[in-house]
Amino acid sequence: MQPASTPLIEAGTSAYRRVCLALLIASLVIFANLYAIHPLLPLIAEHYQVSVLKAANAFNLTSLTLGLALLVIGPLSDAWGRRNILLCGLLATALLTLAMAWTSHYHSLLVLRALLGVALAVLPATAVAYLGDTVSRNALIGAVGLYISGNTLGGAGGRLVGGVLADHFGLHMMFLLVGGVSLGGVLLIAWLLPPPGNFQRQTLAPRNVFANFGRHLRHPLLWPAMLLGGLNFLIFVNLYTYLTFRLSAPPWQLGASALGLLFLSYLGGTFSAALSSRMAARSQTGGMALGVGILLLGCLLTLANNLGLIVLGLVINSFGFFLTHSLANAWVNQHAEQAKASATSLYSVCYYLGAAVGIYYLQSFWQWAGWPAVIGAAALVLLVNLALIALLQWRSASYNADNSDPEAMPS
Repeated sequence: MQPASTPLIEAGTSAYRRVCLALLIASLVIFANLYAIHPLLPLIAEHYQVSVLKAANAFNLTSLTLGLALLVIGPLSDAWGRRNILLCGLLATALLTLAMAWTSHYHSLLVLRALLGVALAVLPATAVAYLGDTVSRNALIGAVGLYISGNTLGGAGGRLVGGVLADHFGLHMMFLLVGGVSLGGVLLIAWLLPPPGNFQRQTLAPRNVFANFGRHLRHPLLWPAMLLGGLNFLIFVNLYTYLTFRLSAPPWQLGASALGLLFLSYLGGTFSAALSSRMAARSQTGGMALGVGILLLGCLLTLANNLGLIVLGLVINSFGFFLTHSLANAWVNQHAEQAKASATSLYSVCYYLGAAVGIYYLQSFWQWAGWPAVIGAAALVLLVNLALIALLQWRSASYNADNSDPEAMPS
């Protein structure tokens, strides 16, 4: 265990840039492997001769196992450390995607995608906690914003590359190429990433693990932010899922490459995540509310039948979503009093379970009245999010006053 007096890394230093680059590459690897098949759901339905909704399970199941795995990997990270667990999960990610290149049956693909979710969980379980152990408090929000910027690049790049490769070389060759490049990324990350500077080991015992989870869930400043993250992602990612179904049908009839290009709209989130530290200096809860409002505006814009306006709506969606996500994720790490990886894992559990259940929440609206009903259902959830942010604002003021914490982060 590192001594508690080990100096933390400050923003702007070469060590800070090295850490941020390593986690940026890790984000590219993890989220490219998670999302590469997202624009390919119509192609998967055709290739394996299954229904469109059943094809969506190849993506949905990965989000589900990812979320559930966080309940285990977060406590393991608190007990064993961050770096080695992260590297093992990244290696397993590359190998599982390579194995998908040889799947000939849909159920085999589902099994591998379910196992992939477990491997992918290492990054959301460890990354923010690793930063909390390694960089200074003043540098943390900026580092988290840069890390989440990498999430957006991995998500957009994975979908774009997946769509282009599948269109030109086929589904299985796409898996082979993505897995091979990921393997190279793992080697680079292992070289760049230093051990965390002030890791505080927790006892790995079921009683201690459940006590930490219970403490986090009872904390008045944590559970609303966790629920906010889950509901926000429930809407954001599943809008893309149903939009691929909408735009692959007449009158647009977009192919996998064109659907993959839609996800370049994630670059709006790259920009807002990087700006999150500036917003946090003014008001974290205000920034979260602004992000939700911007996401709602983008959702309404996608009601248009003009493809250009739909794409603009997606860019606005990404900007708003990732602004809220960056601030909420950092909020949980800042306000968790101990076992920070477990707290971050609980946030990510809500986040990815939101993605997993969202497709079923929106399905009935999609079948009832198509895209307008999906947007109406999304608006209802986003109004709940605004209420959660108002609750966080009120509780933060009360909690800081009761605890007289002069270093409390601005709300």
